[in-house]
Amino acid sequence: MTLRLPQAAVRGFTPNWFAVTMGTGAAALVLAALPLQGAAAEAAHAVATGLWAFDAGLFVLFLGLLLARLALDRGALRELLEHPLQSLFFGALPMGLVPIINGLVIFDGGPRAVSIALGLWIADVAISVLVAVAVPYWVITRQDHRLDRVTAALLLPVVAPEVAASSAAVLAPHLPAATAQWVTGTGYVLWGISVPLAFSLLTLVLIRLILHKLPARELGVTSWLTLGPIGTGALGLLTLGEAAAHAFAGTPLAEAMGAARDLGLVGALLLWGAGFWWLAGALMFTRHYLRDGWRDGLPFNLGWWGFTFPLGVYTLATLKLAQVTGFGALADLGLALGALLLALWVLVALRTGLDLARKAVGTSAPGATAPAAPAMT
Repeated sequence: MTLRLPQAAVRGFTPNWFAVTMGTGAAALVLAALPLQGAAAEAAHAVATGLWAFDAGLFVLFLGLLLARLALDRGALRELLEHPLQSLFFGALPMGLVPIINGLVIFDGGPRAVSIALGLWIADVAISVLVAVAVPYWVITRQDHRLDRVTAALLLPVVAPEVAASSAAVLAPHLPAATAQWVTGTGYVLWGISVPLAFSLLTLVLIRLILHKLPARELGVTSWLTLGPIGTGALGLLTLGEAAAHAFAGTPLAEAMGAARDLGLVGALLLWGAGFWWLAGALMFTRHYLRDGWRDGLPFNLGWWGFTFPLGVYTLATLKLAQVTGFGALADLGLALGALLLALWVLVALRTGLDLARKAVGTSAPGATAPAAPAMT
């Protein structure tokens, strides 16, 4: 029984670990957004704050491991970019940073925290756009893909800009008017970069499902990834519209941004409806896999974190729609989705920790799988 060397952990580190920070950050933000009252609200906020701090620590650790690997192995970046699945998880890095940025505003909100959040957001925007352009370029020019192998994991790099767009709306109300204007304007550009392309890929995913049926069970959780661009797109329309209307008040663009706020509500409802179809599909697909049980039906890997972030952003969009429209049914559904998200987060976190503990001492239980993204099949 031998402990693994830190150097082995560095050389084996892959970007899919940032999916852990995406899911953990989403859980923290949903906890903070739940429409609770009194002691329950205070308890949820305290837990959310602790979870957000833990997530920030994980992100720093994972970023350090990734940079260390790239420094130790000059060929590692090319190796990762040429991999048809691992390359897609570069999108998880900027998306994993967004909940940390939002948390600085939500859980602190002081001038220094907002200033740090703005600096991190600018960096996140640059990384998001780079990933959204560069990774698909490698997918198109260097990697081997076939329609029967396509999964919703293809969404990961292209969704990153719209996640940054939704963060712009969190930041803008805490910034001076001029800064808030270019932040929200940039947010709309990021939304435009991401959402239309994401829906093109969703069409491809649907065609693949119709012609070639469900993907291999090792990739079964990818069916939940379809909620990501839809939920974030809806949330972005809602929150960017509100933030822009406030930021451009008293300017020549005030009327246009007021219309953007109103149209954002309509657009968000439309996207939410589209997301509901994919949510129902993800639930039914998961039930199909689980006919053989958790171990055989859905073998564990880090892809299980795909249960969390997409559901988290769809839940946030649901709760925001409930707040704006006053529809009680949406508020109830948001609470139910939030409870499901937290239950899934606990399940996946425990399973990840258990798998790590087994690997750390050089043992594994029968049927245990490594906590890494599955290979293409």
